[in-house]
Amino acid sequence: MPAVFPARFRPLLFALIMSALMSFLMSGVITLINTGLAEGFLFRWLWAWIVAWAVAFPLVSFIAPLAHRLTNSLIRP
Repeated sequence: MPAVFPARFRPLLFALIMSALMSFLMSGVITLINTGLAEGFLFRWLWAWIVAWAVAFPLVSFIAPLAHRLTNSLIRP
C-alpha cells in the first residue's frame, strides 16, 4: 500500500483509526449484550458507534502520547 500522508500526520491518523476500530467493535459487543439480535440491532449499533466515536477520537488523541510514554518506560532497551 503506497504512503498517502506525510509523517507529521501519524499521531492524528493513529488516533482516527484506533478510535474508529475500537469504538466500532466495542459498541457492537455492548449493543449485542444489552439488546440481543432483536429488530433494529444494526441501527442501534451504528448510532452507538457514532456516539462512541465522537467520544473516543478526542480521548485517544489526548491519551495516546501518555500511553506511548508509559509503554516505553516499561520496555527495556
